[in-house]
Amino acid sequence: MGDFVYEQSLVQALLREQHPDLADLEIRDVAGGWGNQQFRLGDELAVRLPRYGEAPFQLRQEQKWLPVLAERLSLPVPVPVRIGEPCELFEHPWTVMRWVEGEPADQTPITRAESAESLGAFLSALHHDAPADAPAYPRHAGPSAVQPGDFERWLDKIEGHPSADDALKVWQKAVAAPVWQGVPQFLHGDLHPANVIVQDGALAGVVDFGDMGAGDPAIDLSAAWILLPAGSANRFFEVYGRADEAGIARARGWAVLRALNLIAIGRAGRLGKPGGKPTWEPAGYATLERALAEV
Repeated sequence: MGDFVYEQSLVQALLREQHPDLADLEIRDVAGGWGNQQFRLGDELAVRLPRYGEAPFQLRQEQKWLPVLAERLSLPVPVPVRIGEPCELFEHPWTVMRWVEGEPADQTPITRAESAESLGAFLSALHHDAPADAPAYPRHAGPSAVQPGDFERWLDKIEGHPSADDALKVWQKAVAAPVWQGVPQFLHGDLHPANVIVQDGALAGVVDFGDMGAGDPAIDLSAAWILLPAGSANRFFEVYGRADEAGIARARGWAVLRALNLIAIGRAGRLGKPGGKPTWEPAGYATLERALAEV
């Protein structure tokens, strides 16, 4: 998945056809990406091309909802500024968007404590009652971030690790916690280190809203352990201000599940397997350590 690449010549041809006033800006490759490939366009913009699967649909969701959400968000996000339509050159929709300056957190982890406040304020602004026509969170159904299922399959990825038993206990506590009783909230849905931007050790932006949708806010609140330095969770929840004990339990369970996902994808990358991301393995183990340290 995502092993093939688009060439800069395609981007330039698309711009000349649909947005010719941007076609003379410098185009530069951007490392990373999975469902989408990204290019820098001049100093302030980027071009995002979907590669496969659900990516074109997710791009349409970003085009529709991100300009609306961005008006109330407290951190930079990749707001679409131009829409690219399918054509003979390229069969999918594509986007010209604002470039968010910095490095992804899987390359440069967040180290500064004040990022707990930045993330808490960002999610407090994002988590509003979702309108009736908002997309459902695509990876989950039901009123809880955590549900009985194949957690044990993911737990096998750290078989023999000294934290495996504690990870299972956190998950079981999360599943047993009361479910979200409120109106589904608008979520980012995929807050892991490759989807947030860091400058000088501080959280500086949030990207890749392809999994946005309505659901249990605990899905996003898991970022307290996935993204922030150890010991930051309490400050994060103080600033966020709306999480109860059950929500925190579900969020911690989701963080442990995401840690196992990150470890598995990272290990695949370390072993040279398709779709793997080697920087995700240390991020996954760091997440696991933070989530279990506060149990």
